[in-house]
This record gives sequence, C-alpha cells and structure tokens, in this order.
Amino acid sequence: MKLGEVLSGIRLRRPAAPELAGAEIAGLEYDSRRIQRGYLFFAFPGSRADGRDFARAALEKGAVAVASESAAPPGLEGRWIEVDHGRQALSQAARIFYGKPDEQVALTGITGTNGKTTTGFLIDSVLRAAGATTALVGTIEYHLAGRVLPAVNTTPESLDLIRLLAELRAEGGTHATMEVSSHALELGRVYGLRFHTAVFTNLTRDHLDFHGTMEAYFAAKQKLFAGAGGAPPAFAVLNRDDAYARDLQLAKETQILWYGLGQDPDLRARHIASGSQGLRFDVQYAKQRFAVESPLIGRINVYNILAACAVGLSYGLAPDVIARGIAALPAVPGRFERIDEGQPFTVVVDYAHTPDALQNVISVARGLSPRRVITLFGCGGDRDRTKRPLMGQAAAELSDFVVLTSDNPRSEDPLAIMNDALVGIRRVDKPHLVEPDRATAIARALNEARDGDIVILAGKGHETYQVLRDKTIAFDDRAVAREVLRGYGFVRRAQS
Repeated sequence: MKLGEVLSGIRLRRPAAPELAGAEIAGLEYDSRRIQRGYLFFAFPGSRADGRDFARAALEKGAVAVASESAAPPGLEGRWIEVDHGRQALSQAARIFYGKPDEQVALTGITGTNGKTTTGFLIDSVLRAAGATTALVGTIEYHLAGRVLPAVNTTPESLDLIRLLAELRAEGGTHATMEVSSHALELGRVYGLRFHTAVFTNLTRDHLDFHGTMEAYFAAKQKLFAGAGGAPPAFAVLNRDDAYARDLQLAKETQILWYGLGQDPDLRARHIASGSQGLRFDVQYAKQRFAVESPLIGRINVYNILAACAVGLSYGLAPDVIARGIAALPAVPGRFERIDEGQPFTVVVDYAHTPDALQNVISVARGLSPRRVITLFGCGGDRDRTKRPLMGQAAAELSDFVVLTSDNPRSEDPLAIMNDALVGIRRVDKPHLVEPDRATAIARALNEARDGDIVILAGKGHETYQVLRDKTIAFDDRAVAREVLRGYGFVRRAQS
C-alpha cells in the first residue's frame, strides 16, 4: 500500500511530497525498536519516552518516513510528515492499512469507573455461548479466539488493537469486547473505530491526577458515545441508576437500552436471591422475563449481569443463550476472588482501588453476614491524592477492623501516602493498624481473623507486581495470602 493511501483522510499540516506519497509502505509502527525496512514510523510522546527522540534511529533502520505532531528536525524535512494529532493519525492509518477490521468484527466498548472488567468477561461469555469466535481486551488479560495474551494496557494503542481485530477476523472471529479507558478516549487510542454497542457502567471519583476534574473525566467518557472520531454506536447500554449516565449526549440514531434497579429501566432485575453461592434473579425486558443464575456474588454484579444481558439483546441473542452465557462464567480473576486454604474464615482478593469500589466490595462482604469484616487496603502513588482520605473513610465506616498498607507507591514515600489515607480512617472511631510492608500487613490481617470473619485484601486484585520508587517487584496478594495461611497451619480440603 502506498503512503498516500495510508494517509488518506488524515489531517496533515502540509501535503507529503509526491515522491514520498508514492512510496510503498510495508508496515506501521510507533516503537522504534520494532521498525523494519519500509515501515512508516509514528512518533509521539508516550508515558515513559518520547517517540520523537527515536525518529532519526527509525529512519536509519529503514523507515520510509516519520509521522509526528512536531516539526521536522534539521535534515529530516524530506521524510517527515507533520500531522495534527499523532495518536489519532496512527489509528486512522492502521484502520486503512489493515482493511478496517472494526467494520467486519462487531465491536462492544465498555467504559465507566467500576465494573468494566467483570462486565467484559460476562459479555464475552454470552457471545461465546452463542457460538461466536471472540476477542476480549481489558485490564487483566487479552483473549483472542481462545488464546490468552498478556495485557499491556487496559486499552492498547490503536495499532495493537487493530492488529488484534485483523487477526481475529482472519481466524473467522465475529465479535470483540473491550474495556475503553478514559485515558484511551482522551489520547485517541480508539479514534475512528466503529462500535456496534457502547456500555456505560458508572462514574465515580478516579483518575483525577490525569483529567483534573470530574467534568473532564466525564467528558472523556462521553467521547465513546459521540463516536470518538467515527460513527456513533448503534446501541448504547446505560446504567439508569447512575446520574452521569443520564447526562450522556447521544446521537439520534443510537438506540438506548437502559438497565438498573430503580426507576424505569428497559432491563430490570426482579426477585433477586443473593448468597455465598452466587446470584439468581429474573430479568424483565419489555414483555418477556427470563431467569439468570451466576456464581458471581453481590449487588454490584446484578448491574454487571444486566449490562451483559442488554448487550446480548443488542446483538439479537435469545434469552436462553444469554442466560447460558451468564451461568458459564465461574469467576473473574482478582474480583472478589476467594482464597481457600482450609481456614475457618473467608479471605477474598479484590481490585477495589477507589472509594466507591471499596464501598461496593465491603458491602458485598456484609451481605454474606460475617461475624466481622477486616479490610486491608492501600492507595497508589503518583495518582489522585484527594481520593486517599475518602478511601480511608470508606474502609473505616464499613469495616470492623482496618489494615492500612502500601499499594504501588511508585515514586512517592509510602508513609506519606498512608498518612493521607489515615486522615479518613481517623474520622471514624474504628480499630485499625498501619503496616507499610504489604506482605507483613497481609499476615497481620489474617492473624487478626477468627471463625466466621471475612478478610478483604483490596487494591491489587489480579496484579502480580508491586511498583516501588526504583524497581518493580513480583508480588501477588493471592500467593502471599496462601503462603501465610499455610504457615498458620491451615490445610485446604481436597475437592470431592
């Protein structure tokens, strides 16, 4: 494909020279280490490095040209293409180069603060129950036609995402489900993609270190429903009980499916039975009603299941197929994941790392009627400081005992982070302890537990690392908890 074709529709600050526009392009890349001869290199600022610093090296390795928002450095003017927006240009070019796979694979995007991952797993399970060959892209891992791939970002760069969709299409795949983060929407990682269905779960305080205000955070989410540079979604699946969802501006051609437990949703849960073995309820939609059962626990998962049911309906799936897909998902890694080593109390690991998510997971635990709830949590470094006391207060208000520890302190002093959270804990008269070493804190939380208690290890969920000032170390709450429990002499009973 010629460079001029790859760049068609992209806003250029000046036209490419005719001889450059006629050059053959063998591939696209934004990482100079992966450049091959004949590639077009996109150079834009990243979270760790600025691709523009590697432009000359990419050309020396055989790149045909460099596309960038910046002006050309001296001597590179003849092989430099200046674009208005680097990431948007990469997304547009990738769609053209790979034959617009997003128009041949039905794409569902899920955005919101909490519930994206579980909702994505549920939707993928429903689609597979219908016989579809699928892809799933999200925080924990990526799935591609039955294979599991490591997740780099919640939402990958557009080039990686479009390559994945093209590979899915080549393997006969028909549907892809993806978490769409506010960062991805703001940066243009999904720019121009065509979404069949867009889902909004909820919006609560998070990522203000990046967006600055809740208004800006919401505006980023809004982009998915406006089309994010492409056509607006055919369907919008929205949480009727969330005030921000009701403020979304939708295109007149977008069909809305509201879900919720409150006033006037299109999909409503009735006769909810919730317990330690999972959920069972009826889904009422229009004049039909169908029963669903799920091993997932708690009221928050009623919302996630309703959202997945609505997505299934947006694809015209029969209720019995939807119910079969819901039932087929046993659990989601790091989401109220139980750790059982034969101990007489319950231990769960959960990804909750916002005030609202922490409230939700503790409320789920409360719903199981424990003797006490013991909550361990920490706050991430180099992130929104204002949510730290709110998390401390949420943990203290709803728990019987709180253990405050570290959670990816990054470049900050762990004790300074913990002091911010401690402000919220001290607003509530609740027993607590402070332990900066997370492994020791887990041991102390588990040592505090007695028969009938629930211990929540919150914040890291599926993560298998701890990010410190100068390095990243291997760390998995689940593995540490198992090791501690075995050290206390508990023995897991064999499954019959």
